[in-house]
Amino acid sequence: MKYFIKEWVVPVVIALVIVLFLNKFVFILVTVPTGSMEDTIIPGDRLYVNELFDIKEAKRGDIIVFKSDEIDNKRLVKRLIGLPGETVEVNADGDVYINGEKLDEPYVVKSEGDAKIFNVPEHSYFFLGDNRPISYDARYWENPYIDESKIIGKVIFRFFPFNRVGNVE
Repeated sequence: MKYFIKEWVVPVVIALVIVLFLNKFVFILVTVPTGSMEDTIIPGDRLYVNELFDIKEAKRGDIIVFKSDEIDNKRLVKRLIGLPGETVEVNADGDVYINGEKLDEPYVVKSEGDAKIFNVPEHSYFFLGDNRPISYDARYWENPYIDESKIIGKVIFRFFPFNRVGNVE
């Protein structure tokens, strides 16, 4: 019995404590409820999000989780498009321009709509969904900019469904 406790119970308890610690303070688990990020992320995908991510190290194209005042402070998963101080133009045919240069977005499902220009303030970011025809994103929000204090973390890994396990790009 001593052998069983020493060799099995103790390591399992230690592993559980480590997992609980990581899930509480380093990673959060997010389930995606809508198709706004299809085909990159499908409804029902479960994602690990790195909460220790420093938003100042963010790159355009990163998939970020943040809280939105527009939608009752809910967590949203969107792609980072505009960085502080940039001008983002979404033209009528759905193309996105950053400071006048066309953004290459091979992951996007395009949609046509109203042309809009956004000037991203300091300490704020601009996000869009990949599935633009159905994504309720910064193009439609009253305040299209997300303050850096609302950023939760960066999506790093999909762990469910099992046939789609892997890094999220």
